[in-house]
Amino acid sequence: MVRIRPYILYDCKEIMQLFYDTVHVINKKDYTEAQLDAWAPPTLDQEYWENILKEHYSIVAELDNQIVGFSDMDDTGYLDHLFVHKDYQGRGIATALLNKLESYARIIGMDYIITHVSITAKPFFLAKDFEVVKEQKVMKRGEWFTNFIMQKKIRKQ
Repeated sequence: MVRIRPYILYDCKEIMQLFYDTVHVINKKDYTEAQLDAWAPPTLDQEYWENILKEHYSIVAELDNQIVGFSDMDDTGYLDHLFVHKDYQGRGIATALLNKLESYARIIGMDYIITHVSITAKPFFLAKDFEVVKEQKVMKRGEWFTNFIMQKKIRKQ
């Protein structure tokens, strides 16, 4: 059974590896090798990751003491990351993480969750009632990417 829990600093290195591996394996069908290297370079900045995950509402999905997914959102409702381990795709982990983020958004009174979504992740977010606000081209480390600004209205309970 997958357990969703708060992020702790000790998780950072495992999350960075999960991010790198997932981008390079799962997203390779939609992006070039140069784009993947720009998105997730071989050497990630641990201080950057620690700061982002500390500043945001950050959660991890854990299965048998292994992190199999993570997500984080800032206090404006911007969902920054939602990644599932490359070997654990299609098992409901992303849905469990997103459900937890939506519950948090409801509790603190957010109206919307907004995110920038890869080509690869767009079908998942569409299936979870996110709407495309716009397609965009963004540059990261010298490479252009297509992604989508998507949002979901948070239903009050």
